[in-house]
Amino acid sequence: MLILGRREGDSIIIDGGIRIVVVSCDRGGVRIGIEAPANVKILRGEIADQVKTENERAAAVPVSAEWLATLGAPAPTPPAES
Repeated sequence: MLILGRREGDSIIIDGGIRIVVVSCDRGGVRIGIEAPANVKILRGEIADQVKTENERAAAVPVSAEWLATLGAPAPTPPAES
């Protein structure tokens, strides 16, 4: 991890056209602005963790054919035996 000291108005440039600017600093924290190409996803760390956890939980729950039919989705096919 790279740790830098920056003041309000200072910026950091990251390869790929990403620019991080310190917008303001106070006792409550630091506000930063991020400029990046439209194809770059930017998520807060806690949101990314929640998405990962929810995806893992959803993948672990078996889906009933009845529920899928209610949604209009095709019923799952059993795995082929070898």
